[in-house]
Amino acid sequence: MTVVERVPTDKVVVEGMTGDAAIAHALKQCDIDVLAAYPITPQTIIVEDFQKFVANGEVKTRVIPVESEHSAMSACVGASAVGARVATATASAGLALMWEILYCAASMRMPIVLAVANRALSAPINIHNDWSDSYGARDSGFIQIYCQSCQEAYDTVIMAFKIAEDHDVLLPVMVCIDGFILSHNVERVEMLPTEAVQQFLGVRKPAIALDPDNPVTMGPLALTDYYFEFKEQQDRAMARVPEVFERVESEFEKMTGRRYGRFETYRVEDADIIIFTHSTPGGTAKAVVDALRERGEKVGVVRLRMFRPFPAEALREVLRNAKAVAVFEKCRSFGAPSNPLALEVRTALYDLDERPLVTDFVIGLGGRDVPPSTIVEGVEKTKEYLKAGRAPLYETLGVRK
Repeated sequence: MTVVERVPTDKVVVEGMTGDAAIAHALKQCDIDVLAAYPITPQTIIVEDFQKFVANGEVKTRVIPVESEHSAMSACVGASAVGARVATATASAGLALMWEILYCAASMRMPIVLAVANRALSAPINIHNDWSDSYGARDSGFIQIYCQSCQEAYDTVIMAFKIAEDHDVLLPVMVCIDGFILSHNVERVEMLPTEAVQQFLGVRKPAIALDPDNPVTMGPLALTDYYFEFKEQQDRAMARVPEVFERVESEFEKMTGRRYGRFETYRVEDADIIIFTHSTPGGTAKAVVDALRERGEKVGVVRLRMFRPFPAEALREVLRNAKAVAVFEKCRSFGAPSNPLALEVRTALYDLDERPLVTDFVIGLGGRDVPPSTIVEGVEKTKEYLKAGRAPLYETLGVRK
């Protein structure tokens, strides 16, 4: 194991940068071998900035400008299969076009890091933020981590390679940021020295790689005889992610003093109502909680970071003593009894003898603003449903009726 030491303060570079720029700088420092991508708003700046690093001779990465996102992920799979450290980035329809190869990347156990600037899916055409793109890929086999700040995006990309490349995992990681809200918003970011990042990651050591001198087959035909066993191995690898994540983040904390966890809790110890969300609404929710606490209301926040694998057992212990859990999510699962995030929460709580009431509020579709008043409205509705003893399976907030 690499010995990790705290980076001296005078070695840390502080800059104002967007979420996209922060991810590009993290990729630059991670010494990636290949980046294959196709431009799509609002992730384009990630690849544009990275190509500047290549053009200026700051990195030796091979950038492959492909003709589509399907080709981008295909090129990433091929590069990863020969042992390269690989990354790409996309959003919305680009992620949807990758669909087939997302499953190939995960099933073939390729530790690719994919940055997603979350954006609504068409139609109608919309370039702004919601979570419908990456939520649709939640069963693809990718680890999924959602970030609230530019600093968190920078840090998570670095840790993502170490998690993905661990031989107990060997799964691709999706690092998600809210399009425009975070991708184009300038925040303070502390950047580590490149040598510290590279020492933290080390050189990728593939468990197996394509080699003409030692031929192997990857992604073969597997019908009724072996397909099920492949899926079982993949699922067991996903089950090992929390342990590896904890180890990697502990090392990262020693180096930086920063730690995020699979989810963040805020003022939940005595909370009657817990707001449950992720990404940038998590910051709004914390501000709302502070205001409500001043009025004597017992409200807290759980901000999820790791959506896959979903930390059901750990969350159950945090949520079980609340009277209600108010879920706020930027996705609509058409035809389902509820929506993706609330379905996960309800499943996690199902086996409890006494469960909190779960309310599900769909917010912010297509980039619709989510001001503090929207969160307050959801909390007030939750209080009403607590008195009534039941709640709708879901409802929308902030939409014209």
